Amino acid sequence: MDQNMVSLRINDIPVTVPAGTTVLEAARSAGFNIPSLCFLKDINEIGACRICVVEVKGAKSLVASCVYPVSEGMEVYTNTPRVRKSRQLTLELILSNHRMDCLTCSRSAHCELLQLAGELGIDAVRYANDNLPPQIEDSAPHLVRDNSKCVLCRRCTAVCRKTQEVGVIGPNDRGFNTHIGCAFDRDLAEVDCVSCGQCIVACPTGALSEKDDTGRVLAALADPAKHVVVGPAPSIRVTLGECFGMPIGTNVEGRMVTALRRLGFDKVFDVDTAADFTIMEEGTEFLSRLNGGGTLPLITSCSPGWVRYLEQHAPDMIQNISSCKSPQQMFGSLVKTYYAEQMGIDPHDIVVVSVMPCTAKKYEVRREEQRLPNGCMPVDVSLTTRELGRMITQAGLLFEALPDGEFDEMLGISTGAATIFGASGGVMEAALRTVVEQVTGQGMAPLEYHEVRGMQGVKEASYDLPGKTVKVCVASGLHNVKLVLDGLRDGSLQYDFVEFMACPGGCINGGGQPIQHANVRNFTDIKSLRAAALYRQDEGMTYRRSHENPVVQKVYADFLGEPGGHKAHALLHCSYIKQKRYRV
Repeated sequence: MDQNMVSLRINDIPVTVPAGTTVLEAARSAGFNIPSLCFLKDINEIGACRICVVEVKGAKSLVASCVYPVSEGMEVYTNTPRVRKSRQLTLELILSNHRMDCLTCSRSAHCELLQLAGELGIDAVRYANDNLPPQIEDSAPHLVRDNSKCVLCRRCTAVCRKTQEVGVIGPNDRGFNTHIGCAFDRDLAEVDCVSCGQCIVACPTGALSEKDDTGRVLAALADPAKHVVVGPAPSIRVTLGECFGMPIGTNVEGRMVTALRRLGFDKVFDVDTAADFTIMEEGTEFLSRLNGGGTLPLITSCSPGWVRYLEQHAPDMIQNISSCKSPQQMFGSLVKTYYAEQMGIDPHDIVVVSVMPCTAKKYEVRREEQRLPNGCMPVDVSLTTRELGRMITQAGLLFEALPDGEFDEMLGISTGAATIFGASGGVMEAALRTVVEQVTGQGMAPLEYHEVRGMQGVKEASYDLPGKTVKVCVASGLHNVKLVLDGLRDGSLQYDFVEFMACPGGCINGGGQPIQHANVRNFTDIKSLRAAALYRQDEGMTYRRSHENPVVQKVYADFLGEPGGHKAHALLHCSYIKQKRYRV
């Protein structure tokens, strides 16, 4: 027997697993599901909820399987009367302090607590508190918190502290008074939250949810005086299907376009097109800095969560960040200038709606620094993938039965380079496809840069260009971003071009993406499945480099002028500013 392997019995079934494996994971490999509530692999492994308890022969008491390691010869029982009784009692006690308005809860269809109650056969709660009022905190632009639905699992605090290293929420008080909140019970809008929304997708209940802006969109669609334009982000086409029970990584671009058109939008454009403009502007900016002695490394500005983190935590590095607006904001800028001019529509009568994987986009659309010279904000409403899914359902559209549609062409043709924006490393690869070709003058420059692909937290590579070796880095998840940022600040790391994304894995894992049960998150590589779908689409695209996009070429020729020129800079760039970490 390999000394790194351990043999045990689970429910009298022989199992062999690597040393260090938890009982919960070992049981899973043997075909036994152990219910849990607080456990998130590599994020929250604290054994707090006690739902996952099992019997281990020889142990004095039941043990929490999510943190209990296997040992040689161990005998485990996951479904004895003692185990079932303990789980049921524990869950009843959790439910006794939970406001059970399940029919009207935003998470009713995806609530892990509700599912758990069904699995454990809870048909009554002996200790229910029927008078528990809502405890709403909705000061932030992106999130609503209701602590009356909180189960104190601490998944949100773990992801905020460990994955994002922001740490603005945690347990306050003790005993029966314990609750999750900001320090000194400040409102979320008063602290340095970056609006990433990772706490929302980690939450097992309806205690955390994105602010629902669907009502504003429906009102605009019903107003005959408004011309309503919508654009989905690159990653939405490979995640939206999950809202309707489709397999993770299913590309539903065509059905998504049809659904948007049937919801009543006047134009259905593609934010991928704006991503191509981002590459033209950001690539031009990079080459200018590289050749003209500007501040390096250039750091991408596509992720508003990262931008907000920079402005609050590392304002001394603001000179390094690209002045480009994000693809969302470039999209809105082009709609309310180029498109408005072409169609003869007053931009003030246009309502721009984006569909984003990211709750930080709800914050970004409010930034006054992004206002256009014509007085308009580029984007009026930013919806998450989940909000669009709800709109489609509420409209009675049978999503899986919809035919494939096509984007409206004026701002609806894109490239494979734009498509891969949704995955960590995608922005960097898209930029390299254009920059390397421009520098070398070779049409046969590489199309694929596998060195910057993958779900690793930090990736680096170097490329030999004429007269210069360019070093690049890609980091996702603010914990990893901080590691690289600290290295840049103290001089231990040196790069020319850096891609930072606030969410681990990039936009495919954004805080606005479909909720997946912890049992799925713990044992499925969701990020890789979603990213793979984007790369598959890229491989089949007619155009795979941003500068090849005929829409991009036409808009520059007819309207913007040269990339990085005066007009392009006025419409597609902005200034990022130092912000206070605490706003009290």
